[in-house]
Amino acid sequence: MAKEKTIFICQHCGYNSIKWLGKCPECGQWNSFVEERMEKRTPLKEDSSVAPVKLSDITISEGFRFSTSIAELDRVLGGGVVPGALILIGGDPGVGKSTLLIQAVSGVVRNTGGAGLYISAEESLSQVKLRAERLGIDSTNILLLSETKLEDILNAIECFLPQVVVVDSIQTIYSREMTSAPGTVGQVRECSARLMECAKRSNIPIFIIGHVTKEGALAGPRVLEHIVDTVLYFEGDRSLSFRILRAVKNRFGSTNEIGIFEMTDRGLREIINPSEIFLRERQHAVAGTTIASTIEGTRPLLVEIQALVTPTAFGMPRRTSIGVDLQRVNLLVAVLEKIAGMQLGLTDIYINVVGGLRLIETAVDLPVVVSIVSSFREIPVDYDTLFFGEIGLSGEVRAVAQPEIRLKEAEKTGMKRVVLPEVNRQRIEGKSSMELVGVRNINEIIEIVFNR
Repeated sequence: MAKEKTIFICQHCGYNSIKWLGKCPECGQWNSFVEERMEKRTPLKEDSSVAPVKLSDITISEGFRFSTSIAELDRVLGGGVVPGALILIGGDPGVGKSTLLIQAVSGVVRNTGGAGLYISAEESLSQVKLRAERLGIDSTNILLLSETKLEDILNAIECFLPQVVVVDSIQTIYSREMTSAPGTVGQVRECSARLMECAKRSNIPIFIIGHVTKEGALAGPRVLEHIVDTVLYFEGDRSLSFRILRAVKNRFGSTNEIGIFEMTDRGLREIINPSEIFLRERQHAVAGTTIASTIEGTRPLLVEIQALVTPTAFGMPRRTSIGVDLQRVNLLVAVLEKIAGMQLGLTDIYINVVGGLRLIETAVDLPVVVSIVSSFREIPVDYDTLFFGEIGLSGEVRAVAQPEIRLKEAEKTGMKRVVLPEVNRQRIEGKSSMELVGVRNINEIIEIVFNR
């Protein structure tokens, strides 16, 4: 008998090795190799009758996409669900992935009049039923299936032909044609590829839920993200009520859009005006707090940035940032010390973005600097003043994109004064009823805001 061959596969990146390795040479992960049996498959000889089609002969109907009745989810998907799409959604345990998708299935069923198939590989049918009752979902046309075998799942999809399918989750599904355990690289890759084939062949959109690692990345091989059409991340601290749905890959729309939800006892509720939600608990005359303007996709958001500057009790000052890149904060602190002459070397600095948002836009440089100076000098910033602008290493304030829509959002929330880069002020002068104050460098900012 022929000797059975095995191979060692990295569960993080999919790198193959004929022997076990302690550290993966591809991704650098330790103890990530798992032994899997090699399967020798005989190629099938089939006569292909598929012929190419002219691009000009392909027509798309007006109702090509259909809505989930969740406007924030439709926004992130690019305007709705595309038939035949394979959509992967990941997030921390308990963040609300299953809740979001069962609400989405209910909305699709209600809009299209078809049936939805929810495949639960981790929970029992009674647990899913309890969640649906708590959310007040009409479960008449929603079919439930508790199954982990891929072949049985594909048979159910082809038998019932639902309008939408949810697989919860991909790491617990396995194919009987492979001998490896569920969740391994081979199983995840095989199951995802066959689900993609089923979605394209039947023109049925399939949502799959993926586990995440402790670093926050999707568990399993990176090829999983290449197979699917759309990758969504559901972000948010379980101790807070706000959730952010962000697209990192989308073949049918933009990856810049975000959806904002609030977790309630009746499920996820859409946040129509997030700026008012994030600013509703701010306090008057508190040093170290400023209002910043940032843009996520096409949506302007006003958020509160807090800074706390205190004398350090240790030899090494502490720098902590939540919601803003810590390296960016260290850069801004160095600019304040070098250009503005502020003695921050013996102080601890803490930065926080209220509401659990993560801001990556450089337009928040200016409000972060103003918050640090306000807390350091114990001087509150005006309650109705908005800040945005990028700061360079020489202390100059650089222009940012789309200042007009930032001002419109500020007017809706009742702002009276805006401190912005001078270049932006010159371009939009006379287009807003608010007081526009242009600044060129951080010394002008400190003079205008704190030494009036």
